[in-house]
Amino acid sequence: MRQICNMISMILKTSCKILKFIRELFLNTIFIVILIIIIGIIYLYNFDHKPEKKYFGALYVDLQGIVVDKISTPFSLNHISHEIISNTKNRIQENSLFNIVKAIRLASTDKRITGMILHLDNFIGGDQPSLAYIGKAIKEFKATNKPIYAIGNSYNQSQYYLASFANDIYLSPYGSVSLHGFSNNTIYYKSFLEKLKINSHIFRVGAYKSAVEPLIRNNMSKNVRKITKRWLNISWNNYLNDISSNRKTTKKQIFPDINTILYKLKEVNGNNAQYALNQKLIDKIYTNKEIENILNNRFGLNKKNKYFNSISIYDYFSKTINTDNTNKGNIAIIIVQGSITDNQQTFKINVGDNIAAQIRDARLNEKIKAIILRVNSPGGSVGASELIRNELEAARLSGKPIIVSMGGVAASGGYWISTPANYIIASPNTLTGSIGIFGIINTFENSFKSIGIYNDGVTTSPLADVSLTKGINQQFSDVMQITINNGYETFIKLVANSRHKTIEEINNIAQGKIWIGQDALKNGLIDMLGDFDDAINKAIELANLDHVTLKWDNQKVSFIDQLLIELTQSVLFNVLQTFLPSSVIMNNLQQNSFLLTTNDQQNRYAYCLNSININ
Repeated sequence: MRQICNMISMILKTSCKILKFIRELFLNTIFIVILIIIIGIIYLYNFDHKPEKKYFGALYVDLQGIVVDKISTPFSLNHISHEIISNTKNRIQENSLFNIVKAIRLASTDKRITGMILHLDNFIGGDQPSLAYIGKAIKEFKATNKPIYAIGNSYNQSQYYLASFANDIYLSPYGSVSLHGFSNNTIYYKSFLEKLKINSHIFRVGAYKSAVEPLIRNNMSKNVRKITKRWLNISWNNYLNDISSNRKTTKKQIFPDINTILYKLKEVNGNNAQYALNQKLIDKIYTNKEIENILNNRFGLNKKNKYFNSISIYDYFSKTINTDNTNKGNIAIIIVQGSITDNQQTFKINVGDNIAAQIRDARLNEKIKAIILRVNSPGGSVGASELIRNELEAARLSGKPIIVSMGGVAASGGYWISTPANYIIASPNTLTGSIGIFGIINTFENSFKSIGIYNDGVTTSPLADVSLTKGINQQFSDVMQITINNGYETFIKLVANSRHKTIEEINNIAQGKIWIGQDALKNGLIDMLGDFDDAINKAIELANLDHVTLKWDNQKVSFIDQLLIELTQSVLFNVLQTFLPSSVIMNNLQQNSFLLTTNDQQNRYAYCLNSININ
């Protein structure tokens, strides 16, 4: 008996030692990782902030990932993760649109920069207005007579759009230029939800309000299809106009009809590179070695790394541009990007009261003379949108001009928050409007019944007799629909008052209809077609400013939240990339992100789904 006790005691002691070892190993590993990150931060900070005086050569625009108005993590952490955490070729990386443009414009007057290389193999893309704004900066660089070369193994449509601004476009012998047009696709869940026995209770106003269709249909409705086809064709036509202008050719040469494409591909035996050359989409077919020799001759060979003299746009930005100007400036720049939410569990990136607080700070800051609200959002919670709109209206009433600069999309709730503006500027390709609201309540009573779980009890009112596991009754449904109708009427009145139109005029262009920039201008929803530069100029005019400095309200995120965002994005994207193309991943993540943030207190949403699913 004693031997058995001793054996048990020994096993327990051994187990304790093993557990202690595992615990210490785990804690030490975490400590080492944190230590490496801290050392990396110190090293990169010191390295990045050393004055740089040596000759650079070419600005190497090796963009990776996507372009956004506001990155989820500060540049420092983004840069550190680029160097330490993972290989950005296999993950998603965010790039600030305004940092890219700032770097290119600085390089255009920098004597150390003698040209530009566009190497975009790992660039996923961005919305069309963002690409056009980068293209504008590249064109300004080109006007200084510094040569621009685009090099690539292949070009997708976003990559080729930027490449078209180059003096010369080079393609590898087995590469291609993939021009196929734009599409707008949405995943529909009706049958899937029925199989799960989930009941989706929908309350809406507007025949064109597409955001709820995935829950109640298995395909796109005729109304939504009609208006989507219009703005999608306009956007594609604008894309081809820009490309053909840059390449000094015709739209038909850039993108012939399908029969011509097939005929000309057969002529070259399916050789995509030769087809691209024949269509004048590119200038030369070169191997990587031949391209390297050309660039070595043009920019000089760096004897240290055996590569042509150049500096990555990421390194150039960190070495030359001081981004810490949050306490300076007389024009406040406040960015609303992505879904507008009440959700406090989303790292506080775009929560309504956080954006409202930034606007309030600008309103109370005597040094701020005007506010530019940059909107790149399909909307979201009505409550959060109204919170932002209300604070923006207070800023306007205080005497500070409000200029809205619309990005790729400023629809539904994104338009709701734009209504207090003195002036609204949108790109020709901005998707806006989608004036309408809806409510969604998903209940699971049938799902639970199918596995033998029931919900029963006593209530004091029919309005209290509602739950996710019990469903909703007719009285509650009636209350919801009345509330949704009220929200729509409020939306219409806000737009009518701000755009100096009648309610009937706005209702005719509302009903959830999406309008592309040029149509929005015709319908009076915006004041001007332009870009962010035009918004700055309008702010200068309305505020009567002699000199301008911009105050960027970069949202503060804790280091742990920053790290979690980086790691989550990297891991999720790498897993999905095994099965799906990058563009498909991005579109579906955007679509499903809305479903994860449907937490408006009154279940009311002003959201435009179709405006984010463009391939």
